[in-house]
Amino acid sequence: MSSEFHSTLDTSPEGLRKLIERQLMFTFARDTTTATRRDWWLSSSKAALSVVIERMIATMARYQEANAKRVYYLSLEFLMGSLFSNTLHSAGIFEEMEQALRDLGLDPEKIREEEYDMGLGNGGLGRLAACFLDSMATLNLAAVGYGIHYQFGLFKQEFHNGYQIELPDVWRTFGTPWTIVRPEHTMTVELYGYVENVFDDRGNYVPKWRDAKKILGLPYDIPVPGFGTTTVNYLRLWESRASHDFDFAAFNRGGYDEAVSEKNKSETVSKVLYPNDSTESGKELRLIQQYFFVSCSLKDIIRRFLQLNHDWDTFPDKVAVQLNDTHPAIAVAELQRLLHDVHGLPWDQAWAIVTKTLAYTNHTLLPEALEKWSVGLFKKVIPRHLQIIFEINKHFLDEVEAKWPGDVQKKRALSIIEEGPVQMVRMAHLAVIGSHSVNGVAALHTQLLKKDLFPEFDELYPGKFNNKTNGITPRRWLLACNPGLSHLITEKIGHGWERDLDKLRALEPYADDPVFQERFMAIKRANKEHLARIIERECGVTVSPDALFDVQIKRLHEYKRQHLNLLHILALYRRLLQDPDLDIVPRVFIFAAKAAPGYELAKTIIKAINAVGSTINNDPRIKDKLKVVFLPNYRVSLAQRIVPAADLSEQISTAGKEASGTGNMKLALNGALTIGTLDGANVEILEEVGAENIFIFGLTVEEVTELVAKGYRPSRYYEADEELKAVVDWVGSNYFTPNEPPNVLSSLRDNLIHHDPFLVLADFRAYSDAQALVDAAYRDKARWARMAILNTARMGKFSSDRTIAEYAKDIWNVAPVY
Repeated sequence: MSSEFHSTLDTSPEGLRKLIERQLMFTFARDTTTATRRDWWLSSSKAALSVVIERMIATMARYQEANAKRVYYLSLEFLMGSLFSNTLHSAGIFEEMEQALRDLGLDPEKIREEEYDMGLGNGGLGRLAACFLDSMATLNLAAVGYGIHYQFGLFKQEFHNGYQIELPDVWRTFGTPWTIVRPEHTMTVELYGYVENVFDDRGNYVPKWRDAKKILGLPYDIPVPGFGTTTVNYLRLWESRASHDFDFAAFNRGGYDEAVSEKNKSETVSKVLYPNDSTESGKELRLIQQYFFVSCSLKDIIRRFLQLNHDWDTFPDKVAVQLNDTHPAIAVAELQRLLHDVHGLPWDQAWAIVTKTLAYTNHTLLPEALEKWSVGLFKKVIPRHLQIIFEINKHFLDEVEAKWPGDVQKKRALSIIEEGPVQMVRMAHLAVIGSHSVNGVAALHTQLLKKDLFPEFDELYPGKFNNKTNGITPRRWLLACNPGLSHLITEKIGHGWERDLDKLRALEPYADDPVFQERFMAIKRANKEHLARIIERECGVTVSPDALFDVQIKRLHEYKRQHLNLLHILALYRRLLQDPDLDIVPRVFIFAAKAAPGYELAKTIIKAINAVGSTINNDPRIKDKLKVVFLPNYRVSLAQRIVPAADLSEQISTAGKEASGTGNMKLALNGALTIGTLDGANVEILEEVGAENIFIFGLTVEEVTELVAKGYRPSRYYEADEELKAVVDWVGSNYFTPNEPPNVLSSLRDNLIHHDPFLVLADFRAYSDAQALVDAAYRDKARWARMAILNTARMGKFSSDRTIAEYAKDIWNVAPVY
């Protein structure tokens, strides 16, 4: 435990029981006879929060006393999942709380199931941010996360006749016990208006932002306890509010809608995660969202800095700001504006502070995923920032001219402003120019970042680009989600692995021990039985835990290639139909994923998987050798059920397209073997676990580049491979959708034959061959167990603690505060 903290609370089972009963009565106005299961969960959560808040207050006092440098992690997403179990583990009161609940006559697992995942994120970006918060607290780093307090998450997914249906994710309907509102730190954000040059009181001609509309940012804090320490940091989330809630004059004259229109418009800003940006109003809302949370956060950071410091040049010594992808990139212009316009620093001094304070993490190699906003939109929404960006760009292009005199092409490639029919602001360029560090998230990703995406920037700023391979928190992704395996590990090697994952290497000597293998695989089977019950409840499909559980759980996108998996399923199905006695290992193919509402092909892939699954699951001819299930509404709490039960982890993105991936790490840590391409962090997982303990297939990055450069023609692969041709035609036919209009799935077939931008057909045969190797390996139970154990034992590198320690040393220059 860090520092000399002494709690005033009794955290024994008896003490926690009394704390729960007190919360039940005085916070929720219930007694033990009228309390619902949800009341008990809320009361238990508040009891746990009491323990955490006491530590948080002590932590903040410690930081204040040390005037510590703080890390501020800005992210549009924080995919926190459920917090109850993790909070108990981190606070060191998990077993005591379990006993307290049992003493109250309650089932702890049933109580945990009452929690609804927080709707604050979508995919890997948000989950990484949540893992990082956990690690920063565990490593005793003074840190704050900043994001948005969304009213609705991305969406709740249901399937109607196999089609994805999006419903509101109303995670806040019944309240959450974890947030603390901080109205005293409300911030004001300016939008719209125009810029006018005026003389200031010293006779200088300066720009003034006029007639700006104001909205308020109300902060909500979520405490984030570290594991094995009393350090508790927090995540601060901003909720938009109107600066004037109610127009009383309009109400009195009968304009009831008008009276609250300002309130409704203002609160739209934090209403939904990722509003659809296919319309101009959607684009405007997205830009406002990003600016809103960045402006609130930077003003809060400056407020905190000025409490103890007065010399602006020390700002980078007290503040490190990490931009998680391009969403918060407007921070470059906003921090420059705050320092120069609001606090009166000369331009050059302000810019020096900005570039020493900010650092940027890139998460994608897909050029279309790098955000751009039109100059016209900027001028409308945040006109002063457009001026500042033009000024930053002018100074920057002077640097480019000095490096490459007269090279117009270099200026065009590097400029923040992209010229064309519509001028665009390139947010990734702004982030690179305004940051002292730009990092990729896997070794391969960083290499491609420097070579392909930003080669000129790398040449201009040698040393600015660096790698920080992603990681996951073992507290959530092993200790909390897989208690059976966690207990076995602790029994064999003792505690300590929870904070130092490299200690799992001590499991290696047990990999060939038949008794340990049997216990390891018995835990896996118990997890599969648990997941089988969830599958039956959610999908109405009965699956056998004796089958190989083949898992692909991630955002639905063409480059992640769920449709490659589908083609292999169809190939197996076809082989079985043609030879019902074919000897294959029975498999359950498990999918979970959401497709963006406007991404039609991704939604067609979901429909195709569900249609094929419905046919396979009800075909007696194949004797239950194949099952296909698509679990709806993928979220963190569901992932925590699937990950411990997986036998095979599908990491099959096109080489060079996945920045890192973290699902690959979670699954391997829990003893799933990976089938994957040499993409993202798969490359480093291969290095750690060894080639004999992973199934690698497919084109390499170099081969993908070469094939595309030569002119990739998917139809050649389609015509040359009889089985591939058959299954592509099959999935595009009406066979799996007989009671629906024709051509429901034909767009998938047409895309594969005529476009196939992510080389599914080119990799199909290699993928199918690798799956045959999986089949052979699974038959040898001792070999499979050995491989699974070694995957768990060799995942130490992929702890987010290691990642955050590297950020702290190499980018943020911060040390633990005890």
